[in-house]
Amino acid sequence: MPLFSFNTAADYLDAARDMAASGRPALARLLAEAAAELTPDPVEAARILGGFPGPTHREED
Repeated sequence: MPLFSFNTAADYLDAARDMAASGRPALARLLAEAAAELTPDPVEAARILGGFPGPTHREED
């Protein structure tokens, strides 16, 4: 089993793409949301989220 290291938005985005390709859209969306949060440009963050449509499954504080 590979060890994943998530340090950047790109790391989360790569993992999101992998999860989407393996048929795990909910996990892909969560990873895309994490990538969007780490992205300082709001337009780019919106583009990231647009690539992984669906409702959020995150709990708000």
